[in-house]
Amino acid sequence: MSKRNKIVVVDDNRGVLAAVSLLLRPYFNQVITLQSPVRLEEVLRDGVPDCLLLDMNFSAGINTGNEGIYWLNRVKRLYPDLPVVLFTAYGDIDLAVRGMKEGAVDFIIKPWDNARLVDTLLKASGGRKSRNAAADDDNSMYWGESKAMLALKSLVERIAPTDANVLITGENGTGKEVLARAVHRRSARHSRPMLSVDMGSVTETLRETVDYLNARGGKVGVVTVHLYRPFSVKYLGEVLPETVKRICVLDRTKEPGANGDPLYLDVVEAFANCKDIPADRKPLIIGGRYGLSSKDTTPAQMLAVFENLKMNEPKNQFTVGIVDDVTFRSLPVGEEISLAKPGTFEALFFGLGADGTVGANKNSIKIIGGTTDKYCQAYFAYDSKKSGGYTASHLRFGDKPITSPYLVTTPDFVACHVPSYVDKYDVLKGLKPGGSFLLNSVHDAETTCRTLPDHMKVFLAKNKINFYIINATKIAAELGLGSRTNTIMQAAFFKIANVIPFEKAVEEMKKAIYKSYGKKGEDIVNMNYAAVDAGGNAVVKVEVPAEWTNIELKPADHGVDMARPEFVRNIVDPINALKGDLLPVSAFNGREDGTWENGTAAWEKRGIAVNVPEWQVDKCIQCNQCAYVCPHAVIRPFLATETEAAASGTEWKQGLGDTKEYKFRIQISPLDCTGCSNCVDVCPAKEKALIMKPLESQLGQQKNWDYITKHIGYKKVVDKTKSVKNLQFEQPLFEFSGACGGCGETPYIKAISQLFGDRMMVANATGCTSIYSGSAPSTPYCKNADGRGPAWANSLFEDNAEFGLGMYVGAEKLRDRIQMLMEEAIAQCQRCSEELKGVMREWIEARVSSTRSAEVAARLVPMMEACGCDYCRQILELKDFLVKQSQWVIGGDGWAYDIGFGGLDHVLASGLDVNVLVLDTEVYSNTGGQSSKATPVGAVAKFASAGKRIRKKDLGAIAMTYGYVYVAQVSIGASQAQLFNVLKEAEAYPGPSLVIAYAPCINHGIKGGMTRTQTVGKQAVECGYWHLWHYNPQLEEQGKNPFVLDSKEPDWAKFRDFLLKEVRYTSLKAVSPEDAEALFQAAEQNARWRYEGYVRRSKIEY
Repeated sequence: MSKRNKIVVVDDNRGVLAAVSLLLRPYFNQVITLQSPVRLEEVLRDGVPDCLLLDMNFSAGINTGNEGIYWLNRVKRLYPDLPVVLFTAYGDIDLAVRGMKEGAVDFIIKPWDNARLVDTLLKASGGRKSRNAAADDDNSMYWGESKAMLALKSLVERIAPTDANVLITGENGTGKEVLARAVHRRSARHSRPMLSVDMGSVTETLRETVDYLNARGGKVGVVTVHLYRPFSVKYLGEVLPETVKRICVLDRTKEPGANGDPLYLDVVEAFANCKDIPADRKPLIIGGRYGLSSKDTTPAQMLAVFENLKMNEPKNQFTVGIVDDVTFRSLPVGEEISLAKPGTFEALFFGLGADGTVGANKNSIKIIGGTTDKYCQAYFAYDSKKSGGYTASHLRFGDKPITSPYLVTTPDFVACHVPSYVDKYDVLKGLKPGGSFLLNSVHDAETTCRTLPDHMKVFLAKNKINFYIINATKIAAELGLGSRTNTIMQAAFFKIANVIPFEKAVEEMKKAIYKSYGKKGEDIVNMNYAAVDAGGNAVVKVEVPAEWTNIELKPADHGVDMARPEFVRNIVDPINALKGDLLPVSAFNGREDGTWENGTAAWEKRGIAVNVPEWQVDKCIQCNQCAYVCPHAVIRPFLATETEAAASGTEWKQGLGDTKEYKFRIQISPLDCTGCSNCVDVCPAKEKALIMKPLESQLGQQKNWDYITKHIGYKKVVDKTKSVKNLQFEQPLFEFSGACGGCGETPYIKAISQLFGDRMMVANATGCTSIYSGSAPSTPYCKNADGRGPAWANSLFEDNAEFGLGMYVGAEKLRDRIQMLMEEAIAQCQRCSEELKGVMREWIEARVSSTRSAEVAARLVPMMEACGCDYCRQILELKDFLVKQSQWVIGGDGWAYDIGFGGLDHVLASGLDVNVLVLDTEVYSNTGGQSSKATPVGAVAKFASAGKRIRKKDLGAIAMTYGYVYVAQVSIGASQAQLFNVLKEAEAYPGPSLVIAYAPCINHGIKGGMTRTQTVGKQAVECGYWHLWHYNPQLEEQGKNPFVLDSKEPDWAKFRDFLLKEVRYTSLKAVSPEDAEALFQAAEQNARWRYEGYVRRSKIEY
């Protein structure tokens, strides 16, 4: 073997250098040794060696390898093709992987094996050609000879010929695409092209913008960096034209305190170190950030970047896409423009979560893509609410490849599926002149034109928009589809847009319907067929009057209700109107920590319900059950004096029992209602005291709601702890959340807020509860007339229980300080009166009780304010902690049973006074319905598509084993009183408590929908699917059995019927009847086994 030319060895140990030099001289003509890397760059400039052997640690006592990585990066930037082998005495696989990612070709551990060291260095120094040759033989994949790579090659050869989907994971630069191409070459599709999708977030937008500018005489370009760090100066130099005068580097990262963002600094350094370009010819380089706050990056923003680059003094370190009026670094952005390729059709659909709009548009994509040669693209945007929230479907179809990675901003077609959206959002924004607008309107053409907002009329007329309406809401109701207008609106789209022949679209839609609903029976199929036909036949084109162009529009701030809080007007309202991206940075001055005002959900008034309840005053028996179960707190009982009732201008009736001295009224807030009709379902009156009516017919009730809540309010004339009925006269401090209509979880939280909300602190696990409890701009937790309400914060799955425990411990430490100050004042203060000192002693004795500490604090505060001594002043600074806080930890079953179970167990074991509410939907509701340890046998869920095979964990039984934890299982639908009593006992118990609540969920697929979640909760207990009980350790202290079984003997004959009322069970029966039968039997056996265990426990004698 011929000698290699030269090798450089860098190591801080002279002995190592001497030994390696002697070893390598027979193989290299020149062996250069350096004891420090300081002169390394100078040596390399004198001539690039065949290989570099680089130690990883040069400072005494440091063995992290960071020094070696640093010098490796510097070398690879200057000499990308130089093979570097790392050399260290500290063998670590993570360090090896890190070095290889940064560009090293291999890794040698000291003490070394001479033969292996020589072999490695010879391969590295002479292997560039052989490696490339090997790669050429296999079209770019170099496998090497290691066991790991050979095993990978074998795996590729096995899976490539199959049709299996292959997921290749790894960090940037590790060769994922190279491996993907190796799989493709061995597949049955090797003769066809492989489509590589680059996940760069802005490059395609830039390419479109560059093409647009160059077509208009511009001289601009874009360089896409595919591999970032080690940054290739060589390849940058190869692709940049010599005529480049100015460069703008875009980063999507923030490096506070740095001189620039990472890619910008690399580019600047590349030119700074380039000696081939004279200083006077080096380009001007600026940098900027895009995509801040995950905002969409559009062509208009990229135009702003190029416009800035043309300036005499372009702004450096700028931002684009935000309005920065604090540091003034943002670029001004013009109107959006359409850069779609010729023949591309862009459409935008506004819908309501769970109304089927998104599903219909996914189906439309399949139809168009599957029956034509058109390219298709779809992206679906959602707000943070659950079903019932805003959705937008962005669709593109075209004859040429669609490369636009941004949302549709200049549509050819807009469809608004929700009538109320025309008053809330600018649905016509960006619609191209001559485009089409389809509105689901509950009115005829004349009334629709009369009620349209003026700004829409002007836009329609000035831009010659083709305006269509259809009453899909009415058609859906008549066909028995409820509120699902999706199929009707989808057919109307195909009728108007003419993207494909309408007859073909109808044929394909009906095929999809039969595929989806064929097993559900002919009636269901025909119902949906009729929806398709109606959608095509019922569309009405509305002539747009020319005189609409002359309507004078009032200023944007005209008619703004100044009674709305400033925070709501300036921040909440714009976000709710989908204009949050336009808010300037200054809008959030003073809120840098993310603190949000309470009670902002009350100002939304979404008006999303089709039908809302109407109170039948003469039929009402004043039980208040409707208010207790309302998931969104939109229906409430009020009490008024004769004078107040008369002044309200609405109908009241005389109160009963404890409220007989007052007038009584059930009031609904129709614009906050989701139309679930659970209130109607639970109404026990002989003739229902609530009936569902169209929203439009009930809008007058909104004024009644506003008047009563503002001028009459909530009278504290009954003891709220006495009964469920009395509790409903207390203001809910959790209202109008973004939960699904009919949500089975929120009634529990609302009840807790009525009982303890004025002193309540909440630690909320991530999940459904965190989404509807605190997603900006909506905060459903609110304050009472005294300005008191729950303090809420969200934490992760992993640590939420500990987070809540920390809240409690923190509050108690402050209360310890209060007690210390009081004890010092009692012993030493000359200014505190004996009466005041006596009340302080009372507080010290009562501090562990919420009720008693609140009563004493009410007397104590004014006395301390009057005293004014140093002790009293210090205590008053902490007066919010005089009343014992009610600490709650809230989350779902995914948190409590699974991911957060360890933390929950830790909190329960602590013995501290923390209350835990687990809302058990038996599935990961927020993330799409995955199976959890709370999922019962036989239920179908993600990761349990063939039915869960393992029984549900009994979380309550586990907690009871401690013996000092209050534990209960409840279902508000089965027993309102049991829940009421459990919540009071749990909070009063001087130790940890755990309340597990059954919560019917939209993921269950309840037959009849979410209109009957309370009935489902009742039936679950009646058939033995769920059991009611509570375990109170204080009973054992009284010589009683601490376990009380609160539910009656189940009617097991109803168990199977209960399962078959939910799709999560019936779907298994449809696919695999035999498996379903076996699992249903196992589910019933498990339910019986659990119940019998509870019965045995309840009969234990103490």
